[in-house]
Amino acid sequence: MAGQAEKVFVPTDTELLQAQSDLWRHTLCYLTPMALRCAVDLGVPTAIHRLGGAASPSELVAALSLPTSKLPFLARLLRQLATAGVFSATDAGTYRLNPLSYLLVDGVRIDGDASQTALVRAAASRYYVEAAMGLADWFRKDFDGAVPSPFEDVHGAAIFEESMVLLDPEMDQLLHDALAAHDHMGIGPVLRQCRELFDGLESLTDCGGGDGTTARSIVEAYPHITCTVLDLPKVMDKVLPAEEGAVKYVSGDLFHVVPPAQAVLLKLVLHFWSDEDCVKILAQCKKAVPPRDAGGKVIVIDIVLGSVSGPMLETQHLMDMVMLVVTRGQQRDEKDWGEIFVKAGFSGYKIVKKLGARAVIEVYP
Repeated sequence: MAGQAEKVFVPTDTELLQAQSDLWRHTLCYLTPMALRCAVDLGVPTAIHRLGGAASPSELVAALSLPTSKLPFLARLLRQLATAGVFSATDAGTYRLNPLSYLLVDGVRIDGDASQTALVRAAASRYYVEAAMGLADWFRKDFDGAVPSPFEDVHGAAIFEESMVLLDPEMDQLLHDALAAHDHMGIGPVLRQCRELFDGLESLTDCGGGDGTTARSIVEAYPHITCTVLDLPKVMDKVLPAEEGAVKYVSGDLFHVVPPAQAVLLKLVLHFWSDEDCVKILAQCKKAVPPRDAGGKVIVIDIVLGSVSGPMLETQHLMDMVMLVVTRGQQRDEKDWGEIFVKAGFSGYKIVKKLGARAVIEVYP
């Protein structure tokens, strides 16, 4: 009825207090990654490791050569990171490494090159933060042509492009180090838990395989497979030799040609690209593999939004927000993936395994 006032929702005292607490948490949670980056820059995880796996704040102050006046402040930093699950706190007042912080110890390798310190430093860098702070202005702008990422809009450069090298060579190197750490982590569980992926496989092309860490892991686990690593010339120029046992390195652009093999691997590649570009990439992959009855397939390792629940679902959505802020790509749900596979000319697909926040998908020509 015209003129009738809309009924106002009035929360209970309990709801109001909970809402207030939730608002504070959401408003201030940016301090957790900043505290994490601080701990990484100081070398806290490595110091705890060298002190036998557990250390008190005073022991860390001494080990890290920090001013003794900073002891109470370091204790507060560690308390917050333990609350966030980065470290484990003990009743004795010490802090221990857990699986998360173990990944931040210098010199410790799990499944290849697992140190994730570069990822922490990149994601908590001023470049990422400033790009995120520009989101509201970016939404208000009406761009002509292709829509740039907020990162491009704020900084005038795109990650992994020459423009980033010109803007800040050190940040460009950090981004590549972070990408390598992100991409290499997790191949071990795939090799151990998805053996059916590699049964009967004789050859595989790893698109965007960088320095060949993943390909070498595959060949080590399955010596009967011959691997080819495809990546851009600027990446391959740093990789020597051009052939290493059962692993061959090829310079090229996966938009134009993919070296033929029984299977093509796209590990954490497609989320970087738009739907249109994903279709182009997959079409080239389809040309590179034999028919399905001859064992031909494309193996996609990426996030499938909604395939998990709880905190890991929030992680998936945060990964999508990272794509929104710094790239022109996106994370996708199963419906999105299915539509892309059809448009690229594939006959079907199967989600073989869900591994953490990611999934392993077989796509059939």
